[in-house]
Amino acid sequence: MENLRLRLDFNDRVGIVYDVAKLVSPKNINIISLQVLPNTMYLELNYLSDQETEVLKREFQNIPGVKQVEPVEVIPQEERERQLKAVLDSVSDGIIAVDRKGKITFFNPTCEKILFVSAEHAVGRDVAEVISTDIPMINSLKTGEGYDNKEIMITTPRGRHHYLTTGRPIKDQTGKVIGMVAALKDMHQVRDLVYSVTKPSMFTFEDIVYGSEAMERVVAIAKRVAHSESTVVIRGESGTGKELFARAIHMESMRSNKPFVPLNCAALPDTLLESELFGYADGAFTGAKKGGKQGLFEFAHEGTLFLDEIGELSPHLQAKLLRVLQDGKVRRIGDRQETPVNVRVIAATNRNLEEMMARGDFREDLYYRLNVFPIRVPALRERPEDIPFLVHHFLKKFTQHPDKKISGISTGALRILTRNRWTGNVRELQNVLERAINLVENGDIKEEHIILDEERIIEGSGCVLDKMMQGTSLKEAAARAELDALQIALNTYGTARKTAKALGVSHTTVLNKIRRFGLKYPIERKQ
Repeated sequence: MENLRLRLDFNDRVGIVYDVAKLVSPKNINIISLQVLPNTMYLELNYLSDQETEVLKREFQNIPGVKQVEPVEVIPQEERERQLKAVLDSVSDGIIAVDRKGKITFFNPTCEKILFVSAEHAVGRDVAEVISTDIPMINSLKTGEGYDNKEIMITTPRGRHHYLTTGRPIKDQTGKVIGMVAALKDMHQVRDLVYSVTKPSMFTFEDIVYGSEAMERVVAIAKRVAHSESTVVIRGESGTGKELFARAIHMESMRSNKPFVPLNCAALPDTLLESELFGYADGAFTGAKKGGKQGLFEFAHEGTLFLDEIGELSPHLQAKLLRVLQDGKVRRIGDRQETPVNVRVIAATNRNLEEMMARGDFREDLYYRLNVFPIRVPALRERPEDIPFLVHHFLKKFTQHPDKKISGISTGALRILTRNRWTGNVRELQNVLERAINLVENGDIKEEHIILDEERIIEGSGCVLDKMMQGTSLKEAAARAELDALQIALNTYGTARKTAKALGVSHTTVLNKIRRFGLKYPIERKQ
């Protein structure tokens, strides 16, 4: 049985509400709700029979000033409350409202879902008891100030979780705080939203250009492991496309709609790298961001974390990484609590991890934790049959400019490219082709347009060496041969110390010649 709802239209006068109440009260009819607007009054009463309703309507009509009495399906106040509830129930944010004493008055379904607490259990109880004593809305009730996008950690029945919250005080007409309303968003949703907006262009296995059987085998293996949750280590020289494989594995996996987060471990000093990976708590160190900061492990939750140059990690960070891989939990710097993370790790390196283990530079337990599924990307010199495919791909990529009309590449130029050793691998080939395209006005790329890295102009220390060395003296020719041998050795061995050993000279001699020719080389780290 539904309640009776009536609308009374009247000429405004003092005492009309009193007259309505005086008429209803002796009949023992309960007024459930009453809303008075200019010249209109809405009443919600207990259920009455049709006969009782008609009698009551006539009596209301006889009240001085009442012009019309009509039944309605819903009163405006109730309709607005229903609309507001429908809106709050449908939003993706959790919405919590409390009164001036901190008692929960509203708790929408999203809150139930992300906090793992039912509205039935929450409404009417103290918010500090239901959620946490550390949430900012409790302090805002005292100060009367709102807040925006504060990060908070809350321990729920299913563990410790990370949220982002915004809150505003509810004030009466005098400005007194009479309550508080806050929006709560699961940080996983925030990360997904950020990633969907800033998502970089991702590569798939279709974007890997090759024609050799060697690469076909590597791609087939990578596709197979992509569907698993195994940790992968991608091995290969610099410039072979290790990150391209990592991105393709991510896109082929069940995590493709979640973040792919790359980090070059060699690009940051230890202290900064630690805070980037693991994050830090509020006040963890001087200059730390207020409220703390999440690390890349937390940002990559349910996605993939790509750790390039994994061999550059210090022993301290190796130990912390091993702990995360074993326990599936990350602890921010300066924090006592651990946060569960579900991250697939793909690592890459151009270093010999086995030799590093033998020297004690890389933890053996971390090596076996990472090296679940090793993938080796062959160097370009090991698969020269891929070069024509790559050349065609890069020409198509670089000749989109309307002012350039490159028709192709000559046989002689292609022969030079296929016979080169490509110590810089695919990255070096790409640079050489881009350089050639800049030299060509129109037509084919020819032999004279191919300038290999070993023949490039060397800058530094004020000296410039022409690539052809035409008309040089014997002394200049000897210097050129010495320069070529030094460049090849540096490209091959990577460090001055190994280059010196290979050339049969002292480490100091190599350093002096590097400075003399103005060369750039990888800076050796102290062990």
